[in-house]
This record gives sequence, C-alpha cells and structure tokens, in this order.
Amino acid sequence: MLTAQNLYSQNFGLGAEAIYNFQTRSFGPGLRGEFIKNGISIVPQISYYPSFNKVSEFFAGASLHINILSYGTYMLYAILHGSYNGWINYMSSPMENAKFSNWDLDGGLGIRTSKCIRPFIEFRYNVKWRETNIRLGCVYIFNCKDKGGKSRKKKAVSCPAYKQ
Repeated sequence: MLTAQNLYSQNFGLGAEAIYNFQTRSFGPGLRGEFIKNGISIVPQISYYPSFNKVSEFFAGASLHINILSYGTYMLYAILHGSYNGWINYMSSPMENAKFSNWDLDGGLGIRTSKCIRPFIEFRYNVKWRETNIRLGCVYIFNCKDKGGKSRKKKAVSCPAYKQ
C-alpha cells in the first residue's frame, strides 16, 4: 500500500521502461513502482505492446526482485514475475490455444544502480510462451538522501596569511 511513510522513508520508487520481445519482434512501454525492504523489492508493473506490433497485448502483474551481488554502486538481482496478459489481437494468431486472457510467469536477471535515479536493464524469459524480452528503464527513489557520489562542492581554501 502506498503511504506517505513509504514516500518519505526512501523505500519507494516509480519508473518507466522500454521493452523489446525478441520472438515477436515487438516494442512496448512499461511503468513500475518499487517497494524496497532488506534487499528484496516488490515491483508492481504494467506494460503494453501497441497495435503496430505483430502481437498487440498488455500485461499487469508484479515482480519479486532479490539482490544477489553488488559491485560498487551496481546491483545484480534475480527476477520472478507473474502477470495477467490480455492478448488483444489473439484472433489473428494461427495458434490453436490463442485466447484473450492468459497468465504468465517470467524469470530473469537485472542490473541496476543503487543511487536515487536507478537506471536498469533486465533480461527475462517467459516460461509459458517461451519468449525472451529485454527491458531498459529508470526508477526514481523518492526522498533519497544519496547525492550521486562524492560531493562536487569544493572545500574552501584558506590563505596561510590569514590563519591564526
């Protein structure tokens, strides 16, 4: 549940992404929230593949992100994602089991930074449709205290003549 406490406790973010599905050669946008707690994130997501693609569909679901390995400001994480899939143009498919309403399960890996603005890249595999997709995006963490690395403010240099 989104509360003011979540927004001000540096454990909630919002983001956007661009998605490419290799098997259907489809592009689409996505939106996500991210609730972070002790190296695990719950990530509600929606995405849409518009009608200019061979397959037009939308997804609404949630991911579980589990931090695996950190290196500097980068984090490698595992992804387990379940979603509802609405396949808009399923009737034009030659598949026998094509239908509008579907449930999907993805697994994958992602890399992100640990700053206030977190660019990410994810590689996922959909076990039901045997499809892979790549996601590139960015999440902004609200009320983040990180200033993006070392301070750019230079220390004042005092002249030795004025030292006491």
